[in-house]
Amino acid sequence: MITLTGITDLFEALTIFCFGLSWPISIRKSIISRTAKGKSLFFEVFLLIGYAFGIARKFIQMSRLGGSGFLFYLSFFFYVLNFIEISIDVALYFRNRRLDEIADSKN
Repeated sequence: MITLTGITDLFEALTIFCFGLSWPISIRKSIISRTAKGKSLFFEVFLLIGYAFGIARKFIQMSRLGGSGFLFYLSFFFYVLNFIEISIDVALYFRNRRLDEIADSKN
């Protein structure tokens, strides 16, 4: 029998999964374009903060509320995966900004 907690864990996992689908595309674009133009570091940092809060929420649920089950851990996994993907994109932003500066200095 599916419980209300199970349904909310499923919806949370699916939400985080859907958000996370865009990050590999963004990372690929950052690698190929080799420019930081059009990227917002401000936006990505706030996403990192949001995912950090989501991860903290999961730790609180595990320790205080006894969060468990496959869907609970699946959503936790997607929070961590998205955090890592955004971190990679932020690192690429700094690489690309440096490449932009080098290109601008040659002109």
